[in-house]
Formats: sequence, C-alpha cells, structure tokens
Amino acid sequence: MADLYETLGVDRDASFDEIKKAYRKLARNYHPDVNPDPKMADKFKEITAAYEVLSDPDKRQNYDIGGNGFGGGFSNAGFGFGDIMDAFFGGGQQRGPRPRTRPGQDALLRVEVNLKEATFGCDRDLTVDTAAICTKCGGSGCANNSRPRTCDICKGRGETQQVARSILGQVMTSRACASCQGFGSVISDPCTECAGDGRVRSRKTIPVKIPAGVETGNRIQLSGQGEVGPGGGTPGDLYIEIVELPHEFLIREDSNLHISIAVPMTSAVLGSEVIIETFDGPQKVEIKEGTQSGSVVVLKGLGVTKLRGSGRGDLLVHIEVNIPGKVSKEQSELLKKFAQLRNEGADKVQIHTNKDQGFFSKVRNAFR
Repeated sequence: MADLYETLGVDRDASFDEIKKAYRKLARNYHPDVNPDPKMADKFKEITAAYEVLSDPDKRQNYDIGGNGFGGGFSNAGFGFGDIMDAFFGGGQQRGPRPRTRPGQDALLRVEVNLKEATFGCDRDLTVDTAAICTKCGGSGCANNSRPRTCDICKGRGETQQVARSILGQVMTSRACASCQGFGSVISDPCTECAGDGRVRSRKTIPVKIPAGVETGNRIQLSGQGEVGPGGGTPGDLYIEIVELPHEFLIREDSNLHISIAVPMTSAVLGSEVIIETFDGPQKVEIKEGTQSGSVVVLKGLGVTKLRGSGRGDLLVHIEVNIPGKVSKEQSELLKKFAQLRNEGADKVQIHTNKDQGFFSKVRNAFR
C-alpha cells in the first residue's frame, strides 16, 4: 500500500488546510467527470482514500502509529451533490472569520435646480437620512465597555466543518458558523442603542456647493458623507445627481440659451428696439429694419456658465414676425396701397426649398 502522504504529495507534518488544498487540486485533475480514463478513476479513488484518513484527526493518528487508518462502514452523515461540488471546485474553501467592521455603502441623492441656479451655481443645505456611527458604543456594538468573546462553537474560526461520505469517499466541507454568523466572535452584551450593529439611523444636514454650468445627469461626489459601515466602518461616499428643471421661456442647448420673441409686423419692417428680461437683468434687442421671421439676434456672454472651460455661452434671440390676422377697412386700404407701391402681388410669391429653412425652426415650433 502506497504511503498516504506521498499519494497526496504533502509532508507528514502537513496541516489540515495543506492536506485539503492538495486533495482539491488532485481531485480536479483525476475526477471521473473531468478525466474519463479508467486509470485516472483508480487514481482518484486512491487520493480520495488517502484524504479520508489524513483529514480525520483520529484516523490520521492511527495511521501515523502504524495502523491502516481506515475504519469500517459508512457514517450516517448526510452528503449531497452540492457538497461534492463544494469540496472539488471551491465552495468548501475555508473563509475564516468575517470582520465585524466593514466599509459603508455609497448613497445617491437627486437634487433639483432651476436654470438660473444651473447658470450661476448655488449653495444648498441638504437633509439626508443615513447610517451614522452609534455614539453610545462608539461603533463597537458592545455595551458597558465590554468586548466580543470568542465563539464557543467554532473557536474563533468563523466556520464549522462537517465530514460526510459519498460513493467517492469521505469529504470534509466548511460552512459559516451558525452560532456567530461567521464572525468568529459573539457579542454577549450588545449595545441597547444599535443592537450590536455599531451604527444607527440618523438625519443630518450637509452643505453642498453646486457649481455653475451643471445639467441633468451631472454628479457631485462628497467623500465620506455616505453610510457608515457595520461595526463603525469607514463611511462610503454621497453622490449628488443634478436634475435641471425646465424654464418658462428659455431653452438650454449646452452653454447657450434660446428665447423666442414675437414682434409686430411694423416693428420688423421699420426697425425698433425691444427690452427682454434675462438672468443678467433687462437687455436691449435691436430689431433691424426689414427683419424677417426666423432671424436670430445673438447676445454674447449671456448664456450658461461653462462647466468645463471659462466664460459663458450666448443668448440667442429668435425673432418671429407677428402678422395681424384681421385688419380694419382703413388698414386694409393702406396695406393695398403699400403693396401697389412695392409692386407686390400673388404673382410675386416665392417657394422656399428645404435648404432655405433655418436650423432653429424646431426651436420656434417648441415655443409654439
């Protein structure tokens, strides 16, 4: 009979973890589902038999003092397909105790801003409900300055092991300890404020500076303002997502603003000046003589502040000539005389092609 340690390729003083690691490595290579060669099946039975002995402290001791290490019969322990997969392909890998202190989650908060706030930036005080460190226990989760004690069941390992048999031999699997939930320790005297979690729900106000030029979808990261982790762990980050509200009469396009105004026909023909309200106060718009419907007047630097770069965009004023729908008899006679003087009639009508239509016709339609 071959030496069991040599079969698994480990030293005689190898630890349980080293034996398990060696067995799992060999099992992946020689398992019948992986390698159908009949010779490999015999090899698999050999390494499984070796593992059956060396993974059991009592059988290993018996083997080391000269016994064969094999006991008779199968145990009554339950063994299923999931346990085989765990042992062979990683599920049974030792996890060790889980840390009680873990990093906190990031948080996301959506904030609405109007167009003027997006143009110039603003300051906000935001109230958020989040997980904060428990001030009563300082995040430890323990009351009365006590400390967690080592779990009596898993002895601090955070996991328990179960030996089971199948037609393939004996396999040892590891599971998170049910007594301590895998922490390896138990809080015997939990804090009455946080029930041992080390954190509590809290409401706080955070000042936020929203930069000029933001738009819907932009996010502002506030480091360390997210949720505190279990056990008083490092807090995550808070992300502020911008939602820009639509304006009553302005339309934004990147850093430019668009506005549509309707002027009387006479003002468009003779020329005039109109006053419009902007974010920078009242501004004069010059309507030149003979202005056509669809013309655009650009007011430089009156748009939105550029988020990346310097300066501001422009305010584009779209002119729509307001044609009267109904006129008096006197006005009608005057318009006819005006048409005769300009030699204008139905035979002078021009048909525009698609190339003649302005790009901002869609903008004007949106205002309508």
